[in-house]
Amino acid sequence: MGRATGHGLSSAGRALWTAVAGFVVAGLVAGCATPPPKQEEIVWPNPPEPPRIRYVGSISSEADVAKPTFLSLVKDLMFGTEPPARMGKPYGVAVDPSGRLLVADSAWGKVMVFDPDQGKFSLLGLSGPGVLSKPLGVTTDSRGRIYVTDSLQNRAVVYDHDGNFLLGIGERGRFDQPIGIAVNEKLGRIYIVDTRKHNVSVFDTEGNFLFEFGGRGTENGQFNFPTNIAVSHLSGTVAVMDSFNFRVQLFDPDGKFIRKFGDVGTALGHFSKPKGIGFDSEDHIYVVDAAFNNVQIFDLEGRLLLFFGQMGKGPGEFWLPAGLAVDGKNKIYVADQYNRKVQIFQYIVQPDAGKGIEPLSGSRPEEQKTAPQGQ
Repeated sequence: MGRATGHGLSSAGRALWTAVAGFVVAGLVAGCATPPPKQEEIVWPNPPEPPRIRYVGSISSEADVAKPTFLSLVKDLMFGTEPPARMGKPYGVAVDPSGRLLVADSAWGKVMVFDPDQGKFSLLGLSGPGVLSKPLGVTTDSRGRIYVTDSLQNRAVVYDHDGNFLLGIGERGRFDQPIGIAVNEKLGRIYIVDTRKHNVSVFDTEGNFLFEFGGRGTENGQFNFPTNIAVSHLSGTVAVMDSFNFRVQLFDPDGKFIRKFGDVGTALGHFSKPKGIGFDSEDHIYVVDAAFNNVQIFDLEGRLLLFFGQMGKGPGEFWLPAGLAVDGKNKIYVADQYNRKVQIFQYIVQPDAGKGIEPLSGSRPEEQKTAPQGQ
């Protein structure tokens, strides 16, 4: 059978193509006919106080970032729509310099990569030497490198921006359950929290072991099942979530203890199930508490400044949240595990740069009386 040339489509073929194109155009017109209702702005603290945290939105599946093309719409109309890939159990979260959202999803056993600018979605760690089994921690650097901890394989894996495997970190026996991971680019160091060994191991950017600090206990500098970690881009301060001691511990870049804050309880500034941790551009420390279903914000002295979130499924509400990251534009990303999404917030820098958030009246030990269940 000869191949049709020029306008060689049969009349039936042209009719089918015209009908499909008509359906596509009609769908596009219908989709654009009615703009979505404007959502009331959600901010913390409540008016009349000036807003410091604003809810931005959320991402839960590839449908939230994918940009349909004409051909993809035709394919969907003719052959049906495949269900979009959706988060299963997000834990770690990070944002790279190009604005891609990286989510370590323990249900998928991979890192989910959401690219809103390019309208693309992909998975990291599918095969080869960089294959992943149970990723929990993820972070990036200014070059776009991606650092992932795998708690099942007991190692960390480093990829380039395009997902190509670069190196593995952690010889046999080094880790027992690595979770949190952070990078200090100025010093060329990678910090990895080992939950079961109750310590932090430090490596150079080539994966060579440098030193470790910690050990199980309740004294200063000791840990009890630590989970997550963050490094300040301003001071290099290392913040470790000492989860089962219900506190945050701060260290200098060499692992020297600086201070601690927090305790078990339901009072302001206390913790019940602390998880994610991160720094913003003003060295505020953000702490996710999965039991309170909120995020508490502290200064470097450990004083509580603000908290946001509560139990629920709506915008700004959480259900057992876990990891947290703050990008270079002070956007805050929270892995909302059981709601199967990442919620995005914006820290609002005040015009007067010297005016930080004032500590809450109940942030001092002698004033702590009520539980931080949202504001």
